[in-house]
Amino acid sequence: MSGGGRPTAAGEGEVRKTVLPGGLRVITETVPTVRSATLGIWAHVGSRDETPALGGATHYLEHLLFKGTRRRSALDISATLDAVGGEVNAFTAKEFTCYYARVLDSDLPLAIDVVGDMLTGSVLDAAEIEAERGVILEEIAMTEDDPGDCVHDLFARALLGDSPLGRPVLGTVETVGGFTRDRLARFYRKHYDAPHLVVAAAGNLDHDTVVRQVRAAFDRAGALERTAGREPVGPRTGARTLRAGGRVEIADRSTEQAHLVLGMPGYSRNDDRRWALGVLSAALGGGMSSRLFQEIREKRGLAYSTYSYTSGFADCGVFGVYAGCRPGQLSDVLKICRDELDQAARHGLPDEELRRAIGQLSGATVLGLEDTGALMHRLGKSELCWGEQLSVDEMLARIAAVTPDDVREAARDVLGRRPSLAVIGPLTDRQASQLQDAVA
Repeated sequence: MSGGGRPTAAGEGEVRKTVLPGGLRVITETVPTVRSATLGIWAHVGSRDETPALGGATHYLEHLLFKGTRRRSALDISATLDAVGGEVNAFTAKEFTCYYARVLDSDLPLAIDVVGDMLTGSVLDAAEIEAERGVILEEIAMTEDDPGDCVHDLFARALLGDSPLGRPVLGTVETVGGFTRDRLARFYRKHYDAPHLVVAAAGNLDHDTVVRQVRAAFDRAGALERTAGREPVGPRTGARTLRAGGRVEIADRSTEQAHLVLGMPGYSRNDDRRWALGVLSAALGGGMSSRLFQEIREKRGLAYSTYSYTSGFADCGVFGVYAGCRPGQLSDVLKICRDELDQAARHGLPDEELRRAIGQLSGATVLGLEDTGALMHRLGKSELCWGEQLSVDEMLARIAAVTPDDVREAARDVLGRRPSLAVIGPLTDRQASQLQDAVA
């Protein structure tokens, strides 16, 4: 069955959606003013779908689907798109995985055929599984060597505990080392059928043509026939209670900087209060004029990088503050972070700062959708996470509708919660003890 396009604002392309027999969704945005197109195939599986023994399986499969199909070798996959100047890549998140290619508009049929073949025809060759195991172990080691990245995994463990959301997307040396072909093949068959997939494409394209080409690519592998009569898998639902705050995770390492993330539970992606929390985050740490940037970097010179962020999952959310500083300045930076969050929780922020934050968030939303890759990302993620598409004007309207009272209420609710903390750096015993006390 097919869904029609929605009315669009000036500067937006037409968005259309078709659901093929077998539950495969195809959603496109036509932008006739460009000469490129980006295709993404989104799988409704992420690291939160893994048991402890399967930690890292989703990411492992992401690598393996590039390693050959019944029709193409690993070299064929890369060389075919290299030959037309295309880009092909993938990423794994906690709730979904995406495989994408960016090409000239005339080469979109080729991208559909290649990426579709990867998703439906992977052979999961045993030799490739062993070779890629070493690559992934190196990726884990590389992440461990980047404390600015690793501290976010440490914070997830502090806030979310030993749960699928609290464990690293890459898995661990132990879990990756224990994967067998049979275990990965079962995971692949379970999560990579048509009802779990969304095909999203944006650029100079025709929706009906894309649908025909996608259908041909999936029919070639028999993927739609195998799931005939099934409906698409809908967005995740549920309610999750996060652990109480006050958890501190410390990794003592000989780094030049200490890296910290301080945060607390936020709002899920289905909670309408997320718009107000987004404005609050922009005001606190979203730009050079934000509270944290001004206090920590501009006025006191204590850090080069500091920011706040929000992250929403289907059933819970996270608000966090990051800073990287010299180890001797860690206590001062943490105190400033605590003071600013406490101040906002008790008294809110001035209307002028909130207006500036709304303007910044609105501008970033529009500017972040200036290329076909960003448009494709919005289409695919929106379909998987919400089952609907918000136009740019609708998103801007949601941001503009946020009132100072909304932000003050979000600040009292979220920032008033007891925080958790993650720190990586060369810490003395006294510093470690002070960190425990800082979130008590």
